[in-house]
Amino acid sequence: MKNLLDKKILYIICGGISAYKSLETIRIFKKNGAQIKTILTNSAKEFITPLSVASLSQGKVYTDLFNVENETEMDHIALSRWADVILIAPATANTISKLAQGTTDDLASTVLLASNKEIYLAPAMNVRMWEHQSTKQNLQKLINYGYKLIGPEIGEMACGEYGEGKMSEPDKISNEINNYFLNLKKNKKLKALVTAGPTNEYIDPVRFITNKSSGKQGYEIAKSLSKKGFDTTLISGPTNLKIDDDIKLIEVETADEMLLETQKNLPTNVAVFSAAVADFKINKKFKNKIKKHESLNLNLEKNVDILNYISNHNSMRPELVIGFAAETNNVERNAEKKLNNKNCDWIIANDVSNKKIGFSSDFNEVTIYYKDKNKEKLSYKKKSEISDEIVDRIINQLN
Repeated sequence: MKNLLDKKILYIICGGISAYKSLETIRIFKKNGAQIKTILTNSAKEFITPLSVASLSQGKVYTDLFNVENETEMDHIALSRWADVILIAPATANTISKLAQGTTDDLASTVLLASNKEIYLAPAMNVRMWEHQSTKQNLQKLINYGYKLIGPEIGEMACGEYGEGKMSEPDKISNEINNYFLNLKKNKKLKALVTAGPTNEYIDPVRFITNKSSGKQGYEIAKSLSKKGFDTTLISGPTNLKIDDDIKLIEVETADEMLLETQKNLPTNVAVFSAAVADFKINKKFKNKIKKHESLNLNLEKNVDILNYISNHNSMRPELVIGFAAETNNVERNAEKKLNNKNCDWIIANDVSNKKIGFSSDFNEVTIYYKDKNKEKLSYKKKSEISDEIVDRIINQLN
């Protein structure tokens, strides 16, 4: 398990008889060079002691949300940012329910809600609890949020019953985390380019033509690609958004600038063109501010269609080219037409006349139209969650 070397694992242990397995899991992680910090829920301390965990992890064990000694450290933020990955094992029905509802009444649940890292759950509970409809609904919520599951297994339980709900063995859990880092390493060989935001085409020094776009979906896609290990470049028109330090950000204003920077940053394995590039620019920009007139005639000329240009130039075309279509009507027909006319591999379309998923919203609902005529709807959720789903599909396509 060489991929665990020097990796930072935040291990959250919940209250269940399977908690004893966490000691062996920690031992395997440490044997393979991982750094471990642990959080024990109050009920977990009924099954294993902080001292036994600290002895194996050789690190601090956190238990309380409000601790005078650590108050200035903001543990729920600091722990989340420290970790490369977060593991919850055992993940009890109670913990799964709390996370699905967004409850934050202890350190573990607060860390998880504040996290921007990959989170793995290793469920452990009685077979009837596992099969209960509420558990299934809660788990589906967490999967939609981007949580990953390890197990559970079918077998004999501590209560004497037999069935699904048994926590996976330490070897399987540690292998899953090792494979996560292995896939990250593979993805680090891959390059991604994302365009986002609007472009401004100036009429005079104070006026311009633009397309409406907040850039939020494009920024979230760049974040998801980077989180999954891609060497990511984001070319952005004017927005008020911030981006992670490990993403190469290139700020532009006009369509010509965006095209130039796109060309300079190719080739890549995947390019996602989510920017709302202005279709037209002024034929001749006025050097001075235009004074008010009763009428004003402007001569416009077409900007280069960046998506179309890149898709049809074999010398620079990425392996996977993805375009966006923000539509107000006939979404399917317009998306399929754009897919065919621009020779891209996917078109991701949404209906921006729906205010719930409009330009400035933090939520979206999209349909991916594939070159092979298939389509797939990603239902209404946060743009960050939509991005994770899109990137999972990009990885599957490239692999």
